[in-house]
Amino acid sequence: MQLLRIHPSAHTVTPLHDSLPDAAPEAGSFWWLACTRAELEAQLPALQAMLTTVCGAPLLDLHVADLLNPSIPSTYDYTSQYDVMLFHHLVESGASDTPATIRAAGKQGTAPPPAPVLQRVRTQPIGFAVYDQLLLTVHAPGCTMQQQFQQRLETARGMPEGRPSASKLPHSPADLMLRMLSHMVDGYLELRRVMTRQLDHWQLSLLRPNARFHDWSAVLTARLALHQLDEISEDQRGAVQDWIEALDGWVNADTPHARREHELLRVRSRDVLEHIERVIHHVRRMEQSAEAAVQMHFSTQSNRANDIMRTLTTLTAVFLPLNLIAAIFGMNFEFIPWVHTADGFWWAMGAMVLIAVTLLVFFWRRRYLDRNSLK
Repeated sequence: MQLLRIHPSAHTVTPLHDSLPDAAPEAGSFWWLACTRAELEAQLPALQAMLTTVCGAPLLDLHVADLLNPSIPSTYDYTSQYDVMLFHHLVESGASDTPATIRAAGKQGTAPPPAPVLQRVRTQPIGFAVYDQLLLTVHAPGCTMQQQFQQRLETARGMPEGRPSASKLPHSPADLMLRMLSHMVDGYLELRRVMTRQLDHWQLSLLRPNARFHDWSAVLTARLALHQLDEISEDQRGAVQDWIEALDGWVNADTPHARREHELLRVRSRDVLEHIERVIHHVRRMEQSAEAAVQMHFSTQSNRANDIMRTLTTLTAVFLPLNLIAAIFGMNFEFIPWVHTADGFWWAMGAMVLIAVTLLVFFWRRRYLDRNSLK
């Protein structure tokens, strides 16, 4: 469990370890309390008492159950005292599977990894309870996104005014939540390059005319993963849209500074929503590309099979008259023309060759036989 006191006007971030706040922060600052689901479940009574003291209202049991649920989809809910946002973020399987590692391999001209990256896409929800002066985040153990944001804020501790990092401190718990949401959605935008590279590799393999494609299980798994990403992005879009609608219903601020902060929240919310829509658009375009590549593969194979069957049928038609002549002269009759003549064999062979050449020329002129069909 990590506790930070963020004071944007003073450009300070103060970490408080192994303790819970017992009072509201000073004016112009707010608390950020980050914990895992296990810590929330273990220290729930103390956390509820702290929320009652500091924020004036504890979490509802329904919201506590949502925050503890590791498989809940992205959703948004609110009360008169706080807002609850649950949002899915990407979880990498390992260091060697990260998008940065695969992009570096792509820049060096190496082939994509043997296991498709789409098979390794996993997500986990992060829960946000947004009060006026406190942000409670609930995440899985070892959440890299939470650690990155905590380090980013701690590096701004004590920086003088005018430094870029100090000027970018979040001004409220809602602002901090939106920045974390934007960071999570940017992870999906970053992943799209890796997914596009993998699908391009499959498309080239599927459209090779003389190669056999055997990785159908990976393609099917990738399509299922794309459908899953589409559903996840749709849930995210619905949650952010609900948040924006609730944000529009907030009480209008009285001071210009408060109105500016409220407008910044709207801008950040719309930016997050726009990024989610970009992810949805890209995922659906990739689904269409994968489907088109599979259809083009089967169309190519069907055309190739048709060309082969056309060539075989043409050759069969050429040899049918020759087989007929051979069958006639192979009949077991005593008197057959040219059988007992000295040059009968050569006349029959000449007739067969003439018929075969005539048919080949005819079929060639009709384009039943060409170089493409013989490949």
